[in-house]
Amino acid sequence: MPSSAAELHFFGASLQLRGISPIVQPLINSSQNILVYNGEIFGGIDIGGEENDGEVLLQLLGECRSCSPYLHNTNNFDGMGEGSVPDILSRIKGPWAIIYWQESSKTLWFGRDAFGRRSLLVHWPTVADSRFLLSSVSPVSSDFEAENGTTKLSFWEELPCGIYSISIDAPKLDGLFLGEVKKHEWTNAILEELIKWERTSVEPKPEELHISSSKTLTRKHDSHSVNSDALPSKSGPMQASNSVLAQAVLMALKESVMRRSSLHTIFQAGRHDVENELVVENELVPVAVLFSGGLDSMIIAALLHECLDPSYDIDLLNVSFDGRSAPDRISAKAGLNELRRIAPTRKWKLVEIDADLPTLTFETKHVMSLINPANTYMDLNIGIALWLAAGGDGWVYEENSNYNDEDRQCIKYKSKARILLVGSGADEQCAGYGRHRTKYRNGSWLALHEEMKLDMQRIWKRNLGRDDRCIADNGKEARFPFLDEDVIKILLGIPLWEVTNLDQPSGVGDKKILREVAELLGLSEAAALPKRAIQFGSRIARESNRKNYGSNRAANQASAGSAVIHKQLDMA
Repeated sequence: MPSSAAELHFFGASLQLRGISPIVQPLINSSQNILVYNGEIFGGIDIGGEENDGEVLLQLLGECRSCSPYLHNTNNFDGMGEGSVPDILSRIKGPWAIIYWQESSKTLWFGRDAFGRRSLLVHWPTVADSRFLLSSVSPVSSDFEAENGTTKLSFWEELPCGIYSISIDAPKLDGLFLGEVKKHEWTNAILEELIKWERTSVEPKPEELHISSSKTLTRKHDSHSVNSDALPSKSGPMQASNSVLAQAVLMALKESVMRRSSLHTIFQAGRHDVENELVVENELVPVAVLFSGGLDSMIIAALLHECLDPSYDIDLLNVSFDGRSAPDRISAKAGLNELRRIAPTRKWKLVEIDADLPTLTFETKHVMSLINPANTYMDLNIGIALWLAAGGDGWVYEENSNYNDEDRQCIKYKSKARILLVGSGADEQCAGYGRHRTKYRNGSWLALHEEMKLDMQRIWKRNLGRDDRCIADNGKEARFPFLDEDVIKILLGIPLWEVTNLDQPSGVGDKKILREVAELLGLSEAAALPKRAIQFGSRIARESNRKNYGSNRAANQASAGSAVIHKQLDMA
């Protein structure tokens, strides 16, 4: 290719979940604007029940005015303001990653939502490789790496959340890139506040802490009404009884789950495909839950039951590397029984996905590529567990069988749900990690708040991109009810000491507000469960430690969880 030319190549693949007609990406309109889009618009922009949100977004972006400084005869024009590309993207409620070519201004726009709920990787041009590349996932290999012996771990990086543009309309440079990448500000004031993640009430006065500790939660299993006094206002944070605060969170979470499970957001052709396989209507499973039986997944499952038409089954996907003995398998069975108690008319399917780590050589190498640029054993363990769970390939048992019965009947089963609800974001926002307790004990309420803020502002880099890639590889879409914009806003409006009380033991004070939500849903057993990460609950961390270090003890001494995987031989 001549050095004076710049070429752009767009490739797209769709897991279509919206609209009534199939679409093909990249999307191109009559003005030759090009859109490669991975996301869901749950609010902020009106999407009709039979419309595809990608097509609607392309139409809106096509109506935006040009932003090129060459067309506006000013170096100060930044493409901002009403009707601009940043304005349209700032209005979206929901996860998204985007690459958009604006033909009129010869501008390439790209970016991801403010919390990074959809993956987007970038390779910035270097002396060794001058290409500028954007991709949802790292390729398994590339010609450049093969020729030069470099590793993918140094080739790709997570694109930080935000909206970016590059102007290519540079006549004096014979079509070469103008050079500088511009990052644009969000134009949504509410979104800006959520990104800053500042809580009005962080440190309680002694009397406030005493009142909070002495209040008794009033359980209301039959009513989810919310007192308007519980909603945050410009004048200050929520000040109300524990029951009302928990009901406010419950209402926001229920609406979040409703947005993420509403059947008008599920591509109807998918239902027709299933019907052609002679599967009767009441056996369709449009939505599944990544399910450990813990607090977060139990809340999501219970709310999904309330939001989803009763004719549909719900798959609960549970992965174990220690058969029936893994903690997550034990809690999942207990959770299933509790869900059947509060929702006996729903057909629940606990999909037991069993795996043996030493036999997963090919799968492990594949997941290594998916988690890239993440590169630690902890990332790999979480990635494998998520990848297997999202695959949904396991066993289900007769609905009325007793789990203590060794003669129970099992059936091979593969979940066909294309939407997977995941509990990410609950621990970050409600102080569910052990490091939160450490910060509180060694510091103060302010130190705890700063640690939680740090977690929320780096969740795009540490968790969400990796998780999105591992789940999407199975043709499933991860949706995160706890990371809904309205849920984040509600939780930030509650005083920190009402969200968590780390003076109390694990399973009681941590994620206090969510435990109260579980009580309101009738999930009294789940409300008392301690936090357990998927890598430990599924026991993949233990198996990984034995495989790579010989024992758990040796692995702990080597801080195996955060250890970087240096070579592919470690995985063989």
